[in-house]
Parts: sequence; structure tokens; C-alpha cells
Amino acid sequence: MHESIILPQFGLPVHTAVMLYIIVALTAFSFILTKRLEMVPGGIQSIIELLISGIENLVDETMGHHGKRYFPFIATLGIYILVSNLLGLVPGLLPPTANLNTTAGLAVIVFITTHIIGVKEHGIKYVKHFMGPVWWLTPLIFPIEIIGHLSRPISLSLRLFGNMMGHELIVGVLLILVPFLLPLPILLLGILVSFIQAFIFSLLTMMYIGGALEEAH
Repeated sequence: MHESIILPQFGLPVHTAVMLYIIVALTAFSFILTKRLEMVPGGIQSIIELLISGIENLVDETMGHHGKRYFPFIATLGIYILVSNLLGLVPGLLPPTANLNTTAGLAVIVFITTHIIGVKEHGIKYVKHFMGPVWWLTPLIFPIEIIGHLSRPISLSLRLFGNMMGHELIVGVLLILVPFLLPLPILLLGILVSFIQAFIFSLLTMMYIGGALEEAH
């Protein structure tokens, strides 16, 4: 895949340049939208409110009422990933999530945040999450739990990267073979994949944080 985009890169890698464009665009869009909120929402405001409401309900169902305080983090992560994924449908742009550096960075943020929340919520007692239900199983359970937690950022990053990179390759091959026959099916497939991958990443993040919030047994 040729690593270039139609926008200026300013000497930065493609995924970094596009990531910065997304951050600036989302920040500007959020600022403008909050300045034009209406009691009776219009088209764009209605769509945004529906999206935010859906994420909020999912957070509440997955993490419980304690998870509401982490809604901004989950929503920001999910919306950023969704927008990044959808950029792959724009000719001349590449989704940052099709680069392993981006997905690994997001996964590491989730990993670190999860354990910071666990320590903040439980203090030193958070270590009980890794020790098993009875003390004499600790020598067996502890290394298994450590390996399991360390594997989370690996699986998170590879799952998102693999699906988005695979989609980009498939789209590229199909457009070369039949450039005029499959634009609509490819577009619909791309939108579906983008939403599913953003949903899966966000859902797993909620599950990990929800597990850190729970009391160890």
C-alpha cells in the first residue's frame, strides 16, 4: 500500500498526520456544535445526541452506574476510532487504525487507564484481582492473571489493525479488478466494518474497566 495522502503531511508519517487532522477536526466540530445547541435539535444535533445516548446506555449496561464517570473517556475513544475507520472510505486518505502504531498506542492507553482506575478505586487491595479466590491458589493464578492482562493490549491492537488493514487491502484489490462495478457494495461493507470495529474496541474497553471497578472475590 502506497503510504501517501492528499493532505499535507508536514514531514510526518501518514498515520500521525491523519491522526492530527482528526483531532483538530473533532475538536473544532465539538466547539462549534456546543455553541449552537438548540432545545429542539436539528439534523446534525439529533444524530450526535443519538450516538452519545447510545454510548451512554451501553456504558451503563456494561459497567454499571459507577462507569458513568468514565463515559467521556469511552465516548472519545469510540468516536475517534469510528472516524479514523471511516476515513478509509475517502479516496486519497488512509485510516490511522490501519497502522499498527496507532492501534497499539490506543491499546496501551486502555491498558494503563484500566489499572490506574483499579488502583484508584481499590487502592492496594486491587492486587486481589490477580490472586484468585483462595490464597493457596495464588502461586498458580497470579502468573496466569498477569499473562492474561498483558495479552489484552496485544489482542486489542492486532484485532483492530488486522481488520482495518485487511479491509483496505481488499478494497484496493477489488477497485483494481472492477473499478466501476462495486463502489456501492464496497462502501456499505466499509461502513459496516468501521462501525463494528469501533464498537468491539469500545465494548472490550468497557469490560476491562468494569472488571477493574468490581470487588475482587
